Formats: sequence, C-alpha cells, structure tokens
Amino acid sequence: MKNLIVTLLMLVVCFASCKKEEKTQVETGGVSDSTKTKEAVTEQPLDSAAQMKAWQAYATPGTPHKLMTDEVGTWNCDMTFWSEPNGKPEKATSIANIKMILGGRYQESNYQGTMMGQAFEGKSTLAYNNASKEYTTTFIDNMGTGMLVATGKFDESTKSMELKGDMVNPLNGKKTPYREIYTIVDAKTRKMEMFDVKNGEEFKSMEIIMKKK
Repeated sequence: MKNLIVTLLMLVVCFASCKKEEKTQVETGGVSDSTKTKEAVTEQPLDSAAQMKAWQAYATPGTPHKLMTDEVGTWNCDMTFWSEPNGKPEKATSIANIKMILGGRYQESNYQGTMMGQAFEGKSTLAYNNASKEYTTTFIDNMGTGMLVATGKFDESTKSMELKGDMVNPLNGKKTPYREIYTIVDAKTRKMEMFDVKNGEEFKSMEIIMKKK
C-alpha cells in the first residue's frame, strides 16, 4: 500500500512538472500601438528518480517515529490546572491510550477521565514531518469546539519538546499564544506542561504527569 501511495503521488508530481507552460502575451497601453511580448520560463522536467527518492524519504517513518512508538500503551495521567497566574490549582485524573496509526507515521492518544465533576474525553495526534524536521500536535476534547495546533522541535539534550501555537479565548473570541513543553522523564514517565497568556503575562495553566501502566 505504501508503494502504491508513493507511486500515485509521483505520477501527479511528474505530470505537473513536465507540463510546459504556454507562452503569454502582455500588452502595455501607451501612445503608440507597440506591444511587448513576454515568454514564461519553461520549467525543465525534474529527474523522476530523484523525485521518487525524495517522496520515499518523506513517507518513510524514521527515528522520531520510533520515539513515538515507544509510548504505545496505557498511561495514568495526574492533571493539575491553574486558571490564572499564582491561582489555586485544581486536580483531575484521566487515562490515556496511545497507539500508532497509518503505518506507524502518526501517534494518536485518546483520553478519558473526570474534570470539574464532568466526564472528560479528548483526542490528540502527534506527527513528525520528515521534510520540515518538526513536530506538529493537535488536540480536541468534549469541553469545547475548537482545536489546538502547535509545532516545534525536540531537544535531545533535555529530552524535551517545545511546541508553540495559538488558541482562541472563548470569553472574547480572540487568539492568544500558548506553548507546551513535553518532557521524557524516564522510560515510564512523561511530563506535559502548558503555558497560557493572561493580561500579557505567561503562566503555567496545566501540568500532566503521565505514568505508563
């Protein structure tokens, strides 16, 4: 199936890159009846073998995907929330079931628990883009109708990943920046910290300690 997808993508790219651009004429108005003709530069067809190699590298899971695969399993999550800087912390718990999808290319996490006395359900995805060399994470839950999207890179020296994005404040509909720091504490422990901005001040709004069963 992987080879079929890559082949189809290659056919599309080759068709687009090999198609010659038509010559276009541009007329310029003026006192005289003279016109100027401009020829578009014709792109040279790309080497198909090089294209195939690039697409295969883009589609093939690598070391970062192995890092995500190591987290497959069930995790107990101890969650702490803060609604404002130096605010009173609120606690919650959930269970995360993590798996790899689409041939080991993406990580999917499903959360279930209790938050503020209500049943909580959430879903996140994590991707590593071989072309851009960065991670992208998404998160949705039953506590709202928006999606969090953030991108960032993994720091091997600290075993942590910093991801940045924007979120919409439901109180005023405005976008505000947020960031996450995801740390590999040890083989069976992960820590996720989320930082929001309120009145121009960044503060920690959430911390999750994850323990693998």
